Amino acid sequence: MNPTIKPTINLNGRIMDLSTPRVMGILNVTPDSFYSSSRKQSEQEICSRIEEIVREGGDIIDIGAYSSRSDASHIPQEEEMERLRKGLSLIHKVAPQMPVSVDTFRAEIARICVEEYGAALINDISGGEMDDQMFDTISRLKVPYIMMHMQGTPQNMQQAPHYEHLMQEILEYFSKKKAFLQAAGVKDIIIDPGFGFGKTIQHNYELLHHLDDLHILECPILVGVSRKSMIYKVLETDPQQALNGTTVLHTLALLKGAHILRVHDVKACTEVIKLIKEYNQCSSISE
Repeated sequence: MNPTIKPTINLNGRIMDLSTPRVMGILNVTPDSFYSSSRKQSEQEICSRIEEIVREGGDIIDIGAYSSRSDASHIPQEEEMERLRKGLSLIHKVAPQMPVSVDTFRAEIARICVEEYGAALINDISGGEMDDQMFDTISRLKVPYIMMHMQGTPQNMQQAPHYEHLMQEILEYFSKKKAFLQAAGVKDIIIDPGFGFGKTIQHNYELLHHLDDLHILECPILVGVSRKSMIYKVLETDPQQALNGTTVLHTLALLKGAHILRVHDVKACTEVIKLIKEYNQCSSISE
C-alpha cells in the first residue's frame, strides 16, 4: 500500500486506523469448524468466547455460522441466520461497543445483520461469486467489505487447485472486483488472499512470500492463516498443536505489511503485533 496513504476503515461512523495492525477474533457458532476448540454453540460458550476476545485485546469480532472448511456441508440460509441471530444478540449483550464482522457469502444475510443487528463489516469468502446480489447489497449498506479470493466453493475448492500464474491471477481477480465495487460507491474494500481456499500448500507459501505484491491494489490486507493445514500438515501435527506455527506465519505476514489478522488466539496475536511494532520502530531509528 502506498506509504503516503493512511489505511483506515469506517465502522458504523467510527474510524479505525490500520496503521497499527488489528486483531480480528474468530467466533464460530458452528458445530463443524475445522478447529474443534473454536466451535461455540451454547449461550455460555458463546458469551465466554466474546469475553475472551475482548479481554485479550481483540479489535473486531468476526462471527461465522457457515463452516467453510474443505468438504463442509452446505446449510440452508435459514439455518445460518438462526445461528447468527443467537450469536449477534449475545455480542450486543456482552460487548455492545465491539465492532462486529459477519462472515457470510449471502447477500440477504448481510442485509439483515447490518440493518437489524448493526454489523459493521461483511466478510465474504466468495468475493461475490456465490451470490450475485452481494455487491449491490454492499453498495446499499455502505459498510466495509472484505472480499476473499477462493478458487471454487468450500465443497470442491481443494479437489484439484491449479494456477498458471498464481499472483497474476489473484491480482487480476482483485483488481477487477475493486473497480466494480468502487464504481458502485463502495468506499472501504479489504482484500483477503484466501489462504487455504482453493490452494495447495505450495500455493499458500508462494502467496505468503509475495504478500507484499498486493499493496499495489492500495487496499488494506487481511490475512487468515490461524491453525490452518498449511501449518499443521507441514509440521505433521493437527490444528490443536498449530499455535506456534501460526505465530511464525503471523510474524511473516506482518513483516509483509498485513493490516488485519483473523485469528483464534487473540492474546498470542496481540503479542506478535507489539513485538513487530517495537522491531519496526528500532529499524526506523537506525536508518
